[in-house]
Amino acid sequence: MKTSDLFVKALENEGVKYIFGIPGEENLDFLDSLKNSSIKLILTRHEQAAGFMAATYGRLTGEPGVCLSTLGPGATNFVTAAAYAQLGGMPMIMLGGQKPIRKSKQGRFQIVDVVNLMKPVTKYSEQVVDGNNLPSMVREAFRLTMDERPGAAYIELPEDIAEEQTDATVFDVVGHRRPDAGQPSIDQAVKMIKEAKLPLLLIGAGANRKRTSESLKALVDQSGLYFFDTQMGKGVVDERHERYIGTAALSSDDYLHCAIERADLIINVGHDVIEKPPFFMEKGGKKVIHINFDAANIDDVYFPQLNVVGDISSSISNITEKLGKLDQDFSFFERVRDDVDSHVTKYFKDTRFPVLPQALVSLLREHLDAEDIVTLDNGVYKIWFARNYECYAPNTLLLDNALATMGAGLPSAMAAKQLHPERKVVSVNGDGGFLMNSQELETAVRMGLDLVVIVLTDNAYGMIKWKQEGVGFDNFGLDFNNPDLVQYANSFGATGHRASSYDNFVSILETALNGDGVHVIDLPVDYSLNHSILNVLLKESACIV
Repeated sequence: MKTSDLFVKALENEGVKYIFGIPGEENLDFLDSLKNSSIKLILTRHEQAAGFMAATYGRLTGEPGVCLSTLGPGATNFVTAAAYAQLGGMPMIMLGGQKPIRKSKQGRFQIVDVVNLMKPVTKYSEQVVDGNNLPSMVREAFRLTMDERPGAAYIELPEDIAEEQTDATVFDVVGHRRPDAGQPSIDQAVKMIKEAKLPLLLIGAGANRKRTSESLKALVDQSGLYFFDTQMGKGVVDERHERYIGTAALSSDDYLHCAIERADLIINVGHDVIEKPPFFMEKGGKKVIHINFDAANIDDVYFPQLNVVGDISSSISNITEKLGKLDQDFSFFERVRDDVDSHVTKYFKDTRFPVLPQALVSLLREHLDAEDIVTLDNGVYKIWFARNYECYAPNTLLLDNALATMGAGLPSAMAAKQLHPERKVVSVNGDGGFLMNSQELETAVRMGLDLVVIVLTDNAYGMIKWKQEGVGFDNFGLDFNNPDLVQYANSFGATGHRASSYDNFVSILETALNGDGVHVIDLPVDYSLNHSILNVLLKESACIV
């Protein structure tokens, strides 16, 4: 068979259901092999969006999402998505094409060394130089992308290798069990928790697995520990839980940091330093237990005193079994929880227009079920959602706090809806990030998705404006104009809406959530409280006694 046929069979063998991307002439043999496959090709309008969709597929399933591009400019468009997956711990495999490597009549036309370009942002990046080696390369790429920490891989198939004959066969898919942490580290962790005066549990992105969610809830219920989470750890344990304090959307000075400052031990489950720090360690200060698949990467603000390395779920279950019910007085954490709740809900019912992001958070929470999904692009509204939006289940608020790239919100929502057609999916974007990949509205319409896309319009790069004001600089260089987003959406076959008041937006939202097809809502946003709350009020607030 042709090597391209073998490639497709190897992907089918790995359980691949979708390939997102844009083929080029260097992929034609692969494309011809794919046409009779069980794998569905989802054609996008930009390779970056295809990469974001594949990464989100990996994030939600734990299995690599797959995306396809041609050589040169097609492959270089994957780089941001590769970094998105690599830093965010999302398994993803990129397939690229290349000119013939044995004999080519086109010189260096479109030739970029993509394999080496991808190495810094992937776990595996290789070119297929012999069809007989392809099955082992595919198996190794899939294994590495799923191993902790998950990440990205790149496989490049040149034209002449794709069309050559091979007798090779696919490799069996072999699973493996992650090793458990040693008993001495479990015993030491239990000892440290029992001896602490005010231990506090932190849940990070690495804990966002189903089994880990169940074991962590059992730990909280049995021990009586209070907990908080990082932005990418939201929902691992239902945030309606009575011992949930809040989300560390900022690194310091938020209301929940009163609990972090008073705690003498942080039990840090699944967090690593790639995600923005939820708190800063100081020498001689609180102790930290690091519970993760890998040992901690040490830096100036994170240097835990104990590593519990192994399968997180098993580690937590073993600690829960030995720990039992704690007898520390956690009443201080209870007061912090009530204080946090009173502040984050303060503007939930504010009906001013343009809308406050806090009011949008409240409206979406009211209108969505526990398993429904909100995806965020990157902007200052992400902080308000992280702080104020209660997640009831894992992976129901998809945000990026690792690469924190713009342009991922809409493609991420499309992948989520493709995977979970039974759930409502809402994509919240700033007008800056939305226009970076807004062409994918055509893809979403063509896919027949029922999707709600909210575009928060302030005609500026609002996150940087907030930062600019925070350091005392003049407003400069960050304002722009937008197209008519209603006409823009309609031109793609979506349904465009423009909110004209708070009540009008509520009506539009209900129509869009219960309607068919893609709905795009132009929603003017009021960011006037960003500086006064996040830059001024929080820094001036004193911790409760």
